[in-house]
Amino acid sequence: MKVLVTGGGGFLGRQIVERLLARGFFVRSIGRSERPELSALGVESIACDLLDADAVRTACGGMDAVFHVAAKAGVWGSWRSFYEPNFVGTRNVIEACLSEGVSRLVHTSTPSVVFNRMAIRGGDESLPYGNSGLSHYSRSKALAEAAVLGADCDALRTVALRPHLIFGPGDPHLLPRVVDRAKSGRLRIVGDGKNRVDVTYVGDAADAHLNALDALDNATVWGKAYFISQGEPVLLWPWLNSILDGLGHPPLERKVSLGTALFLGSVCETLWKVIGRQEDPPMTRFVAEQLAKDHYFAINAAREDLGFRPSTPMPVALERTLADLQKRGY
Repeated sequence: MKVLVTGGGGFLGRQIVERLLARGFFVRSIGRSERPELSALGVESIACDLLDADAVRTACGGMDAVFHVAAKAGVWGSWRSFYEPNFVGTRNVIEACLSEGVSRLVHTSTPSVVFNRMAIRGGDESLPYGNSGLSHYSRSKALAEAAVLGADCDALRTVALRPHLIFGPGDPHLLPRVVDRAKSGRLRIVGDGKNRVDVTYVGDAADAHLNALDALDNATVWGKAYFISQGEPVLLWPWLNSILDGLGHPPLERKVSLGTALFLGSVCETLWKVIGRQEDPPMTRFVAEQLAKDHYFAINAAREDLGFRPSTPMPVALERTLADLQKRGY
């Protein structure tokens, strides 16, 4: 099989690439720049902007399947900065698949597509798309997911996965940012510190993507989305404190109420817009909601339809993650 991975040099994308290579597949990866480390593995690595429809079409030429992993993530930026890569880029991938005869498309989505400012406890795929207006990322990814699922047809079978809070060795975003903010004294427990959230070990997230590719032989999964996680939500703040402790840093103890965090987030958002700052504010309303409320999901559908079974026990996942963070000086 010949497979294209968008964002194959990224955190999750690299894990997917390695699993495809282990199966003996031909793998092509596209990203904002060529990746010599992928080329060294035998991957055809191509620099390609997802907004360049012709380049995306060329990259899809001759492929049997596409994993669309690349996206702009984050909590701050203009609507255009999220809409173009996340929706327009995805639309270009869909159109390229259709024009080049690619028969399978596995799309990496996010549980944020159902963010609605409410606590979610064991939510399943019947949840509607959110419409809070607090996150350009969530809205743009919802549009992208809807486009992928709506494109499912006899010529192109599609499926979307929603892995929640991916962590593990090589994590460039989630835990490094948490550790940096904790070390500098800029992180507080938001709310009562008892909220439960889903997390997903990167290796299991990658396995779920390969499962989804295989499952596209079955009509049951066509045009559907699936939540992905370790299947056992964690208490967010004790979980983060266990990581800080493993790295030799003091635990987080100081708290701020959700109401205060929302107020600070609103102030920061307004100030950042007025002065035109591009970097993430210290707090936003979206982040405040995510840090204080429960948000975990049922993965029954992924177990049944995709055969997904998280295989990495949390102690093992944390051990590998801590070793990597220590190696990188965190």
